[in-house]
Amino acid sequence: MRWALVKVALAVTTMVVLAFAVPLGLVIKELARDRAFGNAERQAAAIGPTLSITTDRAALERAVASTQAGAAGRMAVHIPAPPAPPGGGAALEIGTGRAAGADLETVRRVPRASVAEVAGGSVLLQPTALGTGQIAVVEVFVPEGELTRGLATAWLVLAGVGVALVVGSVAVADRLGVRMVLPAQLLARAAHDLGEGRLGARVPEEGPAELRSAAVAFNSMADQVVQLLANERELAADLSHRLRTPLTVLRLNAASLGEGPAAEQTRAAVEQLEREVDTIIRTAREAKPQTTAAGPGAGCDVSEVVRERMAFWSALAEDEGRTVRLAGVERPVRVPVARPELAAALDALLGNVFRHTPEGTAFAVDVHNGDDAVIVLVSDAGPGIADPEAALARGNSGARDGSTGLGLDIVRRVAESTGGDVRIGRSVLGGTEVRVWLGLGVGRSGTAGRRTRRTRRRGATPA
Repeated sequence: MRWALVKVALAVTTMVVLAFAVPLGLVIKELARDRAFGNAERQAAAIGPTLSITTDRAALERAVASTQAGAAGRMAVHIPAPPAPPGGGAALEIGTGRAAGADLETVRRVPRASVAEVAGGSVLLQPTALGTGQIAVVEVFVPEGELTRGLATAWLVLAGVGVALVVGSVAVADRLGVRMVLPAQLLARAAHDLGEGRLGARVPEEGPAELRSAAVAFNSMADQVVQLLANERELAADLSHRLRTPLTVLRLNAASLGEGPAAEQTRAAVEQLEREVDTIIRTAREAKPQTTAAGPGAGCDVSEVVRERMAFWSALAEDEGRTVRLAGVERPVRVPVARPELAAALDALLGNVFRHTPEGTAFAVDVHNGDDAVIVLVSDAGPGIADPEAALARGNSGARDGSTGLGLDIVRRVAESTGGDVRIGRSVLGGTEVRVWLGLGVGRSGTAGRRTRRTRRRGATPA
């Protein structure tokens, strides 16, 4: 917008300057020419009184020499020969004449001043009546330089004024553009910051009236977003806090189960559930996202977490007669994800297998380590998912066909925090395969995240 205003101001001012400067330059040229011939007319008129008194050569030569043009050799007096009855005589020429004889005869025949073009300039021919009734012609030569004297300076001044007007208009348009564009840029930057999660972004309410109104509306919207998020966090904390009462009952009941693998698993599950509820409450109160990108050196070992969670779920798999296969966890593989979050994602995937496949259905967990990504595959031999896209849709809570509940949303947020994502397909076992890409970079915008997405588009599987 800023440069558009500058271009418009430049074009308009240039057209205005040209519209006035060109005619004014031509007028100045005509004024210079009129000034030169006006001066010549005054000098020619100075000889008139002498011619009306006498035609004596000596007297006329003195009169011609007394003028500026005569002194410069640019004046001549043409006196025709007297009539024959008084005795006759020769025509009298005083000074250096440059006009053609035809032009002189034309002026005598039509006694009116005229201008004729000659070599090096122009001549003014001024007729003057003599006492004998004849017409003498006073010739004043006007050089070409006299016709254009001062014209170059005047045109230069005119061009300077035009350039100054153009530069001034461009400067004013640029300042106006800055006044309009800067608030718009601040508004765009604040909107981008708000979209990136920086909820403290606000816009100065300045600039033109329209942009001030937009800034006021944006700030009001940002305040409402902050308030809504605060209310949502409080609601999440309150709802999570309400779970503590039934959890207490579960813990007491689990304590009365006695000893045995099932009792130990139940008590461990209740303790984990209590920890998760406490984490949700703390996270909601502190207004921190549950899934954030881990910094360099942070994260956890995927292999260790997978072995630990498979050990937890293997007891239930044994009770239900499920065949379990685990591969790719022999060596450490670190990813930039917090250990509790990765464990929650694996529990969500494995819990889906137990909830949505019949007892006795085999499943497998494979970990593939690549240069820029780690892929965790959870596959089963169940009936599969009819609509994988619906299952992965945000906000799908199990109401639509093909849904696996909210567990996949947890998995997706963990994957996206590293620059990866989640895909559902058909497994080699004949059922569902959930493929989780975990980037080894620092987040969605990192280099590893971009390479991970390129790997996914090519269909390659890191080994």
